[in-house]
Amino acid sequence: MALKLIQRFPLLGQFGILRYPPVGPVLPSRLLRTRSEGQSSCVGYVFTSSSSKKLQSDYGIRNLTTIVKEPSFFASSSVGLHKDSSPRFCLTRLHQPTAAEDQAFQQRLTNCSSSRQVFKLLRSVEIMSDTMAAAALHRVADLEQEGASLKDPTVLENDTIRALCFQLEQDSGWLTDAGIVSTLLAGTRLFLDPWSTLMVRLVSESQERLDRGQMSVRQLCNLGQAMLAIGGSSCMMLEQVMKQIQKQKPADWSLEDLIAAYMLMQGGVGQDGKYRHLLNAMHTHAMKVTYCMDPPAVSGLLGALVSLNQMQAMPLIISLCKQSVRHVPHFTDDELTAVLGALMHFGHSDHYFVEAMERYVPQMAFTSHPETVTKVMQFFGRRNILSETVFDAIAESFVYRADDYSTSQVTSQIMALGKLGYLPPNAGDVFRKVETILRTRLSHFQPRTLLNLLHSCTLVERFPVNFVPKVFNNFFLQELQEQSTGLDRIAMAQLTQLYMTLKLECPNYKGPKLHPNYRVKSFLTSGRSLETPVDVQLYNSVKNGLVDLLGARSYFGSKVLTPYCYTLDVEIKLDEEGYVLPASQNDDVHKRIALCIDGQKRFATNKRQLLGKDATKQRHLRLLGYEVVQVPYYEFEQLQKKTSAMEYLHQKIFPHTYRMSW
Repeated sequence: MALKLIQRFPLLGQFGILRYPPVGPVLPSRLLRTRSEGQSSCVGYVFTSSSSKKLQSDYGIRNLTTIVKEPSFFASSSVGLHKDSSPRFCLTRLHQPTAAEDQAFQQRLTNCSSSRQVFKLLRSVEIMSDTMAAAALHRVADLEQEGASLKDPTVLENDTIRALCFQLEQDSGWLTDAGIVSTLLAGTRLFLDPWSTLMVRLVSESQERLDRGQMSVRQLCNLGQAMLAIGGSSCMMLEQVMKQIQKQKPADWSLEDLIAAYMLMQGGVGQDGKYRHLLNAMHTHAMKVTYCMDPPAVSGLLGALVSLNQMQAMPLIISLCKQSVRHVPHFTDDELTAVLGALMHFGHSDHYFVEAMERYVPQMAFTSHPETVTKVMQFFGRRNILSETVFDAIAESFVYRADDYSTSQVTSQIMALGKLGYLPPNAGDVFRKVETILRTRLSHFQPRTLLNLLHSCTLVERFPVNFVPKVFNNFFLQELQEQSTGLDRIAMAQLTQLYMTLKLECPNYKGPKLHPNYRVKSFLTSGRSLETPVDVQLYNSVKNGLVDLLGARSYFGSKVLTPYCYTLDVEIKLDEEGYVLPASQNDDVHKRIALCIDGQKRFATNKRQLLGKDATKQRHLRLLGYEVVQVPYYEFEQLQKKTSAMEYLHQKIFPHTYRMSW
């Protein structure tokens, strides 16, 4: 075995492990040191984000070139380092734990809330399988992993984990395929040095097992994730893994195999349209087994679809959303956050899912993670769903929990209220809390975040007069320009509307003005806009009715840009005596009628309430002197006859006059 290992070292580059420098997301490896011949080895180097600290191991670091003889391995052997002074582990294949014992161990492992508890559990188990040992390493990674490093790198200096790693290294030759690849993947999650003898042995053994072509789909996926971390997406060993996976038929995979394959594709293998045919086959199979997916599977699969941007998989996404309905009360905070994020990404919501959320949110608003509560508000805001049950519950919790929220979380929740134009019953308490946060944490807000918050307040007629001078300050505007998002047209439109709101609705405001260079001429832009464009089909129907009512197309203007940045769907001009003037005439105009043709997109999806931005527009037009006449879709679309449409418009626009016959 040792001779084979030494002979394979020149070929390690084929696995994607380049010694100087390493490839992929794994952090730079340290050089291996040599110790006197005959000394044993363990995992001697680890990755950290801020230091190159070595584990001061009495076990030593074996020089790869000095491995000339391996100790004999037995099916149930144990290796105690420094005689009896260190933990001893016995990995067995001859007497595998029963299914009940393995399940009990896994349950106890899941209940561990710290690495110390994991180590205590390991010391209490006399004999374990290699997969149980690997599961323990994964649990440590779950508890300690934070971004591209461990929260506490010294956890790998613990004698228990060192002894376990040493045992896995010594017994690597007879570990099961599942144990080998799971341990290797756990090593990458713990940021172990890929050139430590443990990792080198695991890679070498994995290559041998891979060459035999007998690994299951799940084992191939675990190996693929490990090699992706070590060697990146161009790793030759990873390509070999994918070739073997492609030979399999997804229709024959178990649910666990399917989820493992999605996780591998999500990790970077399936980016840029690679393996499209395999993904499509996976989607087809996933549709058939969605009904039996548990909460982790549903959230994990939705997260993978988002990462892979599988917009064409909408039937699968709809099916997963339906399955989510039954799991809403059972999702963890992270899982629910992932599900809501995916539904927002794909622009989908389900009536039954919304009802399930309405039942669940009042229970979780005070206890769930701030990011989960914020994601709930974002979901309802993004999907334009006005749920008093949800908004009232979260508004109530906001008063008590807002101090624990980040500035972006506070802003996101208020933005949802502004988007729907909704004020909860405790609005006074909510916005007093917002004012307190602004007063105490104003310097913590990023420029764009602060602008979004203040603008959202105005959409529900809460005017942040005391804080607007900060926004109109030249230093703030310069910071806003320098931010990564830049001072784009939306930001300038928000600034303009914020300034206009203060001038119209806060006449006592005497603070700084917004410099003309930062103002826009129109709030209506393509994409995201401070106005909702008119529905073309509804507009054409109303236009035909207006022609019949007024006698000619020339008597009203369409899509008229006002001097106040708003665009009127239809403008009708009247003289002093109330007669309609031609749209082109600007003299002798005594009254202007702004006809708002409000299609479905200007309302909440589930209620007949205008969105905040459209209600603000109509409020401002009235303050500017326009007579605003609203023509909502739900009234006009009920009119079947031409004469009915004409009579409806007559009653709306000229309710106190008789219509002349043309």
